[in-house]
Amino acid sequence: MSIIHKSTVSKYFEDFSIGDKYVLPSRTQTSAVFSMFQGASGDNDPIHYDKEFCKHRGHPEMLAHGMQVFIQTAAGAGSFPSEIRDSLLGLVEFSGKMLKPVYREDTLYPELFITKLIEQNTTGIIEMKAMVHNQNKILVFEGCHKYLLKKKMPYVK
Repeated sequence: MSIIHKSTVSKYFEDFSIGDKYVLPSRTQTSAVFSMFQGASGDNDPIHYDKEFCKHRGHPEMLAHGMQVFIQTAAGAGSFPSEIRDSLLGLVEFSGKMLKPVYREDTLYPELFITKLIEQNTTGIIEMKAMVHNQNKILVFEGCHKYLLKKKMPYVK
């Protein structure tokens, strides 16, 4: 059985504008999310999985790993990948900064905004600002993604 992906008209570098916004699904950072991240990353620091260890250090709950928060901004969770299915060459750079702690059971609301379009000969780089707010509307993470996309082929007669 083959997987059929929803067919959409692919966008190319020139089809995007500064300010385009992508709201990603909210996600509550449950114990299961903490466990999956710990399993995938191999991170064994008790600050991320031992509630009593955290309490003794002044935290009310288990502290989410910064990379666990960053991955909530994965563009693949939204509509962006289906829009660039034929033009994406790759994710070329990412960065981020934790602004506030994120704890188990916090709900995170990620968004991406196009902030810069860097035109090249046959390609272009889309730079997106990544932001994550918690359930109290507090900005907990801010970062950047850069994607390399093809430009449209010139019309040939």
